[in-house]
Amino acid sequence: MDLDWSSSSSAYRLLFRALSLIPICHYLLFASLILIVLFYRFLEFHFLQDLFSLFTGSPVALTFHPASDVYDAVVSKCRILHGSYLATPWLSSPHLQTVFLNFFGRPPFFKYRRQLFTTPDGGTVALDWLMSSDVSAGAIHVEGVVCKDESTPIVVVIPGLTSDSSSAYLKHLAYHTAKCGWKVVISNHRGLGGVSITSDCFYNAGWTEDVRTVVSYLHRENPRAPLFVVGTSIGANILIKYLGEEGENIPVAGAVAVCSPWDLLIGDRFITRRRVQKFYDKALAIGLQGYAKLHQPHFSRLANWEGIEKSISIRDFDNHATRIVGKYETVDTYYRRCSSSNYVQSVSIPLLCISALDDPVCTREAIPWDECRANKNVVLATVKHGGHLAFFEGITASSLWWVRAVNEFLGELHTSNFMHVQKKIPKPNTPLGTSIDRGPYVNVTEDGMVAALNNELKNENTEEIQVMQDTHNEDLKMIPEEVKRDELETNAKTVGSPAIAQIGSAQDAAANIMRSFKIYLGQLSRQNQWSIWLLVYIAITTSWPLVGSALYIVFGKKIRNILPNGLVRR
Repeated sequence: MDLDWSSSSSAYRLLFRALSLIPICHYLLFASLILIVLFYRFLEFHFLQDLFSLFTGSPVALTFHPASDVYDAVVSKCRILHGSYLATPWLSSPHLQTVFLNFFGRPPFFKYRRQLFTTPDGGTVALDWLMSSDVSAGAIHVEGVVCKDESTPIVVVIPGLTSDSSSAYLKHLAYHTAKCGWKVVISNHRGLGGVSITSDCFYNAGWTEDVRTVVSYLHRENPRAPLFVVGTSIGANILIKYLGEEGENIPVAGAVAVCSPWDLLIGDRFITRRRVQKFYDKALAIGLQGYAKLHQPHFSRLANWEGIEKSISIRDFDNHATRIVGKYETVDTYYRRCSSSNYVQSVSIPLLCISALDDPVCTREAIPWDECRANKNVVLATVKHGGHLAFFEGITASSLWWVRAVNEFLGELHTSNFMHVQKKIPKPNTPLGTSIDRGPYVNVTEDGMVAALNNELKNENTEEIQVMQDTHNEDLKMIPEEVKRDELETNAKTVGSPAIAQIGSAQDAAANIMRSFKIYLGQLSRQNQWSIWLLVYIAITTSWPLVGSALYIVFGKKIRNILPNGLVRR
């Protein structure tokens, strides 16, 4: 036993002696290799994959309905969407791309033309315009002047969370779109872009009122100009939700959603799953805190300011601010109701959705593949790499792939016969329009901010019903009441019995009842799109026994007393 122990100990001594003979620089090199491997995996590099594929890039995967006219007539002609995407070699990581975009981005230099737009509730939205003349060589910039051209297409851009028109990726989009000869307007969120909050409404992931109001305003001001909308990140979620809410009753010719979070509840779980995702969670929470500090008087009055200051994640901020201002019962209620995946099946205009499968902020797990495939108006384009809103390409990383894809799609759509034309039809039913939304603990507004705006929507519906009532009244007044009474009095004098006039009064009362009944039937017919004759038949067959018996009891005895005995006997 002692011999075995001594031999084993001597072996270890020999091993340590041999290891001591290895130069220290070799140990440092080995440790560096281990750290590089760990770092490579942690930041999800794909440089070796690109190298082994000889830098051919990854193909763009398209998901669409087999009978999609949008794909056949528009997307099938887009060379970029049928090509491949190769990330900048020294940015071959979704995290490097995303960080580089936010801190550097290499945006083009130009100046916007600002227009301050006031919403119906008193809020202020900064509309930053960029014309093709602003990016042309030798162009003279005229501050604050927005040129009107009835036929030039307009692209409305909805920024992402805490982003405004000064963000690098929006400058890339605005510049290259204006280079195509189109007008671009960045619809900044409330309180961003250097504009103060002037009402008690704050934007959130489901706040569609501002884009709805801005689009309607631009359509009124430019009725002949095609309107396109591009949403990015949270702006893409807002865009898809808006399109699903409006259906075909919308003045938008086409739209593009880039890097949408799709399902906010899944995104919330994803962004707190790994350490690297928690970095983005913390960074975005800091941005939201900065937004709240810019408008502290409003947040202190309407939300939990102490909770906002202590927030270390997006969920914390939503719990102490968004949920309270929006009057949601829980944060999960807010996430469920505002997720655009619930509305994509109701989109009725051409919509291109672009997402990166390695997006470190908006996970691929939330992409509604089946819903996009089931809708003939939606084409989903996914690429293997790209990060969040980055998609840098070229050795100098001077351009964004998705910007080129968006402009190509909109250009092909504009020249096709499949641009959407607004149709005045009822809004589609959304899966969220259930009785649970009218509960005492759920937000009473449709989009989650202020109940007053929801009342405005109800007033619009009420006015619409009132118009229908007035129309029916006009139809009924084509036979004036005075003529009816004159006829009845003439008949009474002809017969020679004053009791006949009482019968005329009874008929007059019955006519008033029938008039109200016809108004009700007209409304019911419009709302349910049923045939008026079917409704009349149902009403008569179901109510006549009761109504006939009641009329006989009320008027039968009077008629017998009034009429001559000979008529009664007959």
